[in-house]
Amino acid sequence: MTVEAKKETLGFQTEVKHLLHLMIHSLYSNKEIFLRELVSNASDAADKLRFLALSNDGLYEGDSELKIRLAFDKDQGTITISDNGIGMTREEVQEHIGTIAKSGTKQFFDALTGDQAKDSELIGQFGVGFYSAFIVADKVTLTTRKAGAPTDQATRWESAGEGDYTLETVEKAGRGTEIVLHLKEAESEFLDGYRIRSIIRKFSDHISLPIVMDKEAAPSYDDEPEEGEENAEAKEPAAPEIVEETINSASALWTKSRQEISDNDYNEFYKHVGHDYQDPLTHVHSKVEGTNEYTLLLYVPARAPFDLWDRDAKHGVKLYIRKVFITDDAEQLMPRYLRFIKGIIDANSLPLNVSREILQQSKQISTIKAGAVKKVLGMLEALAKNEPEKYAQFWKDFGPVMKEGVIEDHGNKERVAKLLRFSSTLTDSTTQDVTLEDYVSRMKEGQDKIYYVTADSFAAAKNSPHLEIFRKKGIEVLLLSDRIDEWLVTNLSDFADKHLQSVAKGDLDLGVEESEEEKKAQEEVSHDFESVLKQIKEVLGDKVSDVRLSHRLTESPACLVADVYGMSLNMERIMKDAGQLMGGMGMGRKPIFEINPSHALIARLKSEQDDARFADLAHILFDQAILSEGGQLEDPTAFVHKLNGLLQGLLN
Repeated sequence: MTVEAKKETLGFQTEVKHLLHLMIHSLYSNKEIFLRELVSNASDAADKLRFLALSNDGLYEGDSELKIRLAFDKDQGTITISDNGIGMTREEVQEHIGTIAKSGTKQFFDALTGDQAKDSELIGQFGVGFYSAFIVADKVTLTTRKAGAPTDQATRWESAGEGDYTLETVEKAGRGTEIVLHLKEAESEFLDGYRIRSIIRKFSDHISLPIVMDKEAAPSYDDEPEEGEENAEAKEPAAPEIVEETINSASALWTKSRQEISDNDYNEFYKHVGHDYQDPLTHVHSKVEGTNEYTLLLYVPARAPFDLWDRDAKHGVKLYIRKVFITDDAEQLMPRYLRFIKGIIDANSLPLNVSREILQQSKQISTIKAGAVKKVLGMLEALAKNEPEKYAQFWKDFGPVMKEGVIEDHGNKERVAKLLRFSSTLTDSTTQDVTLEDYVSRMKEGQDKIYYVTADSFAAAKNSPHLEIFRKKGIEVLLLSDRIDEWLVTNLSDFADKHLQSVAKGDLDLGVEESEEEKKAQEEVSHDFESVLKQIKEVLGDKVSDVRLSHRLTESPACLVADVYGMSLNMERIMKDAGQLMGGMGMGRKPIFEINPSHALIARLKSEQDDARFADLAHILFDQAILSEGGQLEDPTAFVHKLNGLLQGLLN
């Protein structure tokens, strides 16, 4: 097949066209970021080549001096960014340039508001990357050849950033990627050496790879006048010699001491390594010395990325060995619950397997991971203590992920537990700002448990009927409404020697001694309702495991309670949504149905002489209890029919 026959025109994904339109019209005040993004991509390409060449030196093709080159042409109105990194195949170009391979794409577009300023921030969270070129260019030409591929197997990609792009197989002598930006007429400010240098020093000075540009040397003269020839005719200057200069510091930022690095340097390095254009929330920079030496520079993003809940997404921590990039998928260096952390870990030495593709399990790796996690937790503890407003923002975005740490990281369970934040019955909004330490400090005299309620929403938790007795007695209850909370409380049974107790499980013991009069009154009520409880249980049959009088209800007529060792109704609903057949509340256990003997409806039920009406009212109360828990009725039509019949009877 000839080269010309391999040229084809393809259409962009709808998402790509939408993103291009948004970037061109929303990032008008951040135009210069295009250069930072393209330089960062070139740096990544060089890192990948350096890693692969550890086991295949031939990929260097005789040129191991990796660098990024910038050039501009005022006459043509172009800027060229080229690298001699790993390069791409035709298939890789089509995969990475023609599509958006982002798990958070749908969430990104769902979050768009139409407000340019707000959407600009969202674009920054999503990552702009290669497409930022179209902020300043009306046509982009990319030519690339994979290291080790034949020179006639390069690929040229070209597009005006609208509906389609072309792919063509071409020849390219050197490996790597060259991107030519044909600038819009209004963007001529970037056709200036000083402007380009200032952008690089601002955004990309920290990149360890040399970024070079041509520089005209001072003019020299062919013939210098001899001594005594003061009036000699001036000689014509020789043509200026073109020399190449490095325009960035080209040293790894993390190898410098903290005193040498400004806050701006730290922020710009984060934007490079995190592919974000917002400043980070906080960071930690530390060097560990001894037999196992390593340096880490780790960041917490200001906002959650759109792929936060993608369990298959790569970690944000890059692993280096003596400044040589090894991998950006070092799962053994950061646990899953800290997957939002971005940055680098640079070790003096680590064992690699024969193919140098993955890390071997070793004590060194375990030590580095443990040290890195402790540094991250320490950073978050300091943020919570010294900058509570920033920590509140962190918790809003990353709180549910941090809760996974209680489940996954048993060694640091106590530290993670202290970082948790909750809503409670003492808060009036969905804001989660109550710590477990706060709760314990406010416990009532004689109270020995930390009480909580789980539900599928804050409103459902806050209005749960199980809270009624706690409100009456002024006992605080934590309101848990994140899906992860059910697993959290399963794995966090105690804190500060206080047992965590669900208000919707088992019998209640509020730690308050009852008077003899109260005990006697309860015994009388129990005896008075004995036959009613028996009749309700006969009516509900296998829907319940037991029917009993409630000590937790003061306003509602009835509620459902799980066995002390059973599964909550909320957990059962979550499991069913995940396709797990539960067969009743609590791992096959049916719920306990509790009734409030002081409620008017229960009094009416007690006095009902008609068995059919008694059965209808009992079923209605049971179904209402399910609904108050956020559950779904097995037969909504039957519920409505019974309720209508009851209402009609009242009207008659």
